[in-house]
Amino acid sequence: MADAKVIPFDDDRSRGSAQRPARRRPAVGGRRKAEPAVVREAPVSPLPAQSKDGERRGAVRAADAGREPLAAQETAGTGGWERRIAGGLAFLRRRVTGDYEVDEFGYDKELTDQVLMSMVRPLYEKYFRVEVKGIENIPSEGGALVVANHSGTLPLDGLMMQVAVHDNHPANRHLRLLAADLVFMLPVVNELARKAGHTLACAEDAERLLQRGEVVGVMPEGFKGIGKPFSDRYKLQRFGRGGFVSTALRAGAPIVPCSIVGAEEIYPMIGNAKTLARLLGFPYFPITPTFPWLGPLGAVPLPTKWTIQFGEPIQTNGYPPEAAEDPMLMFNLTDQVREQIQHTLYKLLVQRRSVFF
Repeated sequence: MADAKVIPFDDDRSRGSAQRPARRRPAVGGRRKAEPAVVREAPVSPLPAQSKDGERRGAVRAADAGREPLAAQETAGTGGWERRIAGGLAFLRRRVTGDYEVDEFGYDKELTDQVLMSMVRPLYEKYFRVEVKGIENIPSEGGALVVANHSGTLPLDGLMMQVAVHDNHPANRHLRLLAADLVFMLPVVNELARKAGHTLACAEDAERLLQRGEVVGVMPEGFKGIGKPFSDRYKLQRFGRGGFVSTALRAGAPIVPCSIVGAEEIYPMIGNAKTLARLLGFPYFPITPTFPWLGPLGAVPLPTKWTIQFGEPIQTNGYPPEAAEDPMLMFNLTDQVREQIQHTLYKLLVQRRSVFF
């Protein structure tokens, strides 16, 4: 590939002209002195006439032009793998030596970006094929509170929403989810949730995160939403007492409603073994068409097609500080957020042509 010699177009003309005999004229004293060859450019013909040699040289140039990008791609690909390996080794060295940072809540940004997101991303991209809309409604800087519906028997919708913000926001923002107490009582899950940026769903932690300029995610339905029967799918449950609105008002952060379609069908909950749930300390024990009948295989979610839409933000920075203590204002804003999420859910369901495609 590299041995092929490409002859420039100017050299071709000079070579063709040099083959013509040099013009001579008589010199003084009867001696003839050879004059240097005069190169005359032939008029460009409007017809595409080429010699066989020119065609061969053109073919060589075209072949080389086609090969060079391939070689560059191979070199770039090799260099890319080398950089990945070097980056992976550097990451492992920092993990072993303890040369990494976590914030006061236990959030490990490097571990989340390099490992945890990579573990969840195949489920997001290939299995649920999540489509994201309205990501620009999350501000590029400053605190914001994302309020979403909750469903699906297992809280996979929170993880998918976290990946959606992480991978699609133009400012590379990270979503810090507020999780229930049960998440931090489970072994292994507790540590992973802290590393991924989740924190306890309490007003104090949420307000501190918002004042630090973080994007915070909350699902006010809680276990009432995630554990509701399949017959009540996409019907929002009660949003509690509006504590998230009070937190947003105190921090002056906008509220971004978020509607998630597709999570309701991953585990169609047709029953609830309440006695078994009380014995295990769970808020509910789901019975689905596949679980517990198929054993561990029944825990595999159905591959539904998801849509996550972030709505127009509701601004709160125009209210006075005492507004956070006004119960009527909190009720009105809570109802406004809930109605906007419900309306968007109905709109997305009408547009959806299939649960799985």
